[in-house]
Amino acid sequence: MGEGAVADEELTKEKHADELFKDFREVSITEFFRKNRAHLGYSGKVRSLTTIVHEMVTNSLDACEEAGILPDITVAIKEKGPEHYKITESDNGPGIPAAHISDVFGKMLAGTKFHRNIQLRGQQGIGISGVTLYSQMTTGKPMRIKTCTGDNKVVDIQLLIDITKNKADIIETKNYEEYWRGTTIEVEVKGVLYNLSEQGPFEYLRRTAIANPHAKITFIDPEGRKTVFDRSTNEVPKPPSEMKQHPKGLEVDDLVNMAKASKSRHVSSLLSTELSRVSGAKVKEIQELVSFDLNKNPRKLAWAEAEEIINAFKKVDFMAPPLEGLRPIGEGQIKKSVLSILNPEFETTLTRPPKVHSGGVPFQVEVAVAYGGKAGRVAGEGVKAEVMRFANRAPLLFDAGGCGITTAVNGVEWKRYGIKDFENSPITIFVNLVSVHVPYTSAGKQSVADDDEIIKEIRFALMDLGRRFQRFHSRRRRAIEQEARLNTLLKYSMELASAISKLIDRDKEQEKIAKDLEKFIREKVKFDEELLGDAESEEELTEAELEEVSEEEEDKTEI
Repeated sequence: MGEGAVADEELTKEKHADELFKDFREVSITEFFRKNRAHLGYSGKVRSLTTIVHEMVTNSLDACEEAGILPDITVAIKEKGPEHYKITESDNGPGIPAAHISDVFGKMLAGTKFHRNIQLRGQQGIGISGVTLYSQMTTGKPMRIKTCTGDNKVVDIQLLIDITKNKADIIETKNYEEYWRGTTIEVEVKGVLYNLSEQGPFEYLRRTAIANPHAKITFIDPEGRKTVFDRSTNEVPKPPSEMKQHPKGLEVDDLVNMAKASKSRHVSSLLSTELSRVSGAKVKEIQELVSFDLNKNPRKLAWAEAEEIINAFKKVDFMAPPLEGLRPIGEGQIKKSVLSILNPEFETTLTRPPKVHSGGVPFQVEVAVAYGGKAGRVAGEGVKAEVMRFANRAPLLFDAGGCGITTAVNGVEWKRYGIKDFENSPITIFVNLVSVHVPYTSAGKQSVADDDEIIKEIRFALMDLGRRFQRFHSRRRRAIEQEARLNTLLKYSMELASAISKLIDRDKEQEKIAKDLEKFIREKVKFDEELLGDAESEEELTEAELEEVSEEEEDKTEI
């Protein structure tokens, strides 16, 4: 082949490559989620409807709590046609300033939560704008938002999302005066389905009420039936405080970006003022572990130098992160809500001490076990075990199989605690994961990642409650045995009294002898029961339980 032919072939290749890239262009985040809506939780008729309710309610709860308002939320679902519904959600929250409405509802990755190291239900700034997107994708109709911040000036706006620009497309705006404060959202969607399954909106709101006893939630279903989940406490949870990042949770890229945006004049002051638990003494320790002067300008920090600092963090012992950014429900409040809704024979709750995951992200685990009564879930003619998963008080109804909470629950040997057939027991397990950053497996926020620290904490908590249930179960079993023994003895006491009266030739005293026998039997059974109670208090744990308790105590010591 000649040189000219080779040149022509090379030119052909170059033209072919240009042809491949002629459609190369930037894709907006909105366009991405329009084609990948399953990432947002819209991947099934029932799930999609529940996801819409979830996004609306979590925003309302967060807004009310941050403003110190007892939430009063109403959700109404009206059927417009086959698989076609209108969803209206309203709250008594602080309202939304007019200047921010278009960004809140009409722009992806915009909000007040993602950039703050604080415990909130929403984290990504995608949820409610995702509802707007799903509505216009299925019906072509805009979302309607009516809001007032308490100044009696109501903004009533309808908007869509401009897919290519990732911003709101305002359809209509009205302004008028009304004595009212709060926000009402209204959307229409198709291709969804309402039912009373465990993944439906009713169950979502029921569980939300359990985890948020301070909230009043009213639900009106498509048939017009009204259900009110009333609040069991009038105490608004104290809003969490924003926290600085802990050095153990930082990566090199985090530190580099932090240095570029910092207003500090020295790297040393950046570390001590913008990170948690980094004192002047710790800065000196870090200085001894790096090869450059920490007094340099942060904006001149090189990647290799940032790597040195991150490696130094791993060698320095820091205090655990502060906990002002965490707000658990509390054992007392969980017990109130569980009792009011499940009315169980046995219930117990536990809030574990805070720990950290992913190096330095603080989290806390709350668990409860309810047995008997309305605990468990009805399945056919029987009752199945029910696992209620929550993250920052928000119910997780989907993707249970791939959730770290499910892994932790299944990792407990329930037979050891007297629950021989866990799956078919009238038991409800409640688990709430509290964290400034919940490691969700997807943007749909319905499943927690299999993080070792989190799974370990949940298991420890459930094992503790398992031991409490075992004691309750043992006492109840002994009480049943004692009652059966007493009834058997009393059954034969009359025949024994008759025989004794004949033996001693006192037939007329048979009734008195029978009463004396009954009194003797009851005193003896009561005496034996007290002995059994003493024996229980001295009962030793099994070898396997001792290993678990030892592991748990060792973990506490490390923290």
